Amino acid sequence: MKVVILPDSFKESLDAMNVAKAIHNGFQTVFPNAEYHLLPLADGGEGTVQALIDSNGGTIETITVTGPLNEKVQAKIAFSKDRKTAFIEMAEACGLHLVPVEKRNPLQTTSFGVGELILHAIDRGASELIIGVGGSSTNDGGIGMATALGYQFFDQNGEEVENNGEALLKVASISDRNKSPLLDKVNITIAADVINPLTGKNGATYIFGPQKGLLANQLAELDEAMGRFYQIAEQFLFKNVSEIPGSGAGGGMGAGLMLFANATIKKGIELVLEQLNVVEVCKDADIVIVGEGRMDGQTVFGKAPVGAAACAPPNAKVIAICGSIGNGIEELYKHGIDAIFPTIPAIMPIEDVMKNAFENIERTARNIAILLK
Repeated sequence: MKVVILPDSFKESLDAMNVAKAIHNGFQTVFPNAEYHLLPLADGGEGTVQALIDSNGGTIETITVTGPLNEKVQAKIAFSKDRKTAFIEMAEACGLHLVPVEKRNPLQTTSFGVGELILHAIDRGASELIIGVGGSSTNDGGIGMATALGYQFFDQNGEEVENNGEALLKVASISDRNKSPLLDKVNITIAADVINPLTGKNGATYIFGPQKGLLANQLAELDEAMGRFYQIAEQFLFKNVSEIPGSGAGGGMGAGLMLFANATIKKGIELVLEQLNVVEVCKDADIVIVGEGRMDGQTVFGKAPVGAAACAPPNAKVIAICGSIGNGIEELYKHGIDAIFPTIPAIMPIEDVMKNAFENIERTARNIAILLK
């Protein structure tokens, strides 16, 4: 029997590799002689770099870059075995986890460190960059990143603006005179974990701004400012990106990378599945196990479980293991998933749920295996 284990992380609890190990442990107690393949996944958000390296090999370097509050932070960057491809995670430089709750304010946070990571990767010889743009604390439209790459942004008085979200309210003109020549040496692909447009009610500011610290009475003004900024930037660079699905990912970083770094964009899960050759690994599988921390009706929109399920051969059983389930899981049964099993065993404090996640997943996997025996 061939079992392929393809989980995403359980956020703030277990990374994808440890989720895969827990599932493997549970199944192995019942099916010790089965053939197992563990491929931890990610969808372009946090954990994407680690998932690619865990499965593909390569090296991880840690460098000092500018953090979201203009402090210095340690950020990881990964390189393929031949060092021609670099994997960058936006959240390493400006992730929400780097900003204390009481300091979360997208007017003040910057994506400058992402630009520094890009330049470091090119300087170290990478000619292909894959950049995951989920999990950010920023809503600066990529201004910070572009500033690090050498672009300059000026207000109506000709003064250079700061490289944070507040700059969206002030930019009147742009210069690329000092743009880094290193950008001409690299192809960049964005791994987006969402398909939201840049602006509007489904855009970066309205959908993701509140969780990053924006107040309800700030949303309309900043959404309009994002739109104005991109009108100026698109006219300056003769390129339209703001309507492309995923342009709103990472607080507008999707649009920023497409416009200022000539990047192309893909759904993160599709890119990861391609990099890990998941369709080939799943060939002849009897059981495919997918999962993430929470599954609901939104899971069908570009998330790892549905993307992984699509790689399963027609006769395989596709089983989802998750921490909790929400409304709309019936939709998942229309997208290749046969059954969904939550792992939380009882009502308990969230801290206990997080602490016991490995054991809960392992026990659930064992019970599923017993049922299948």
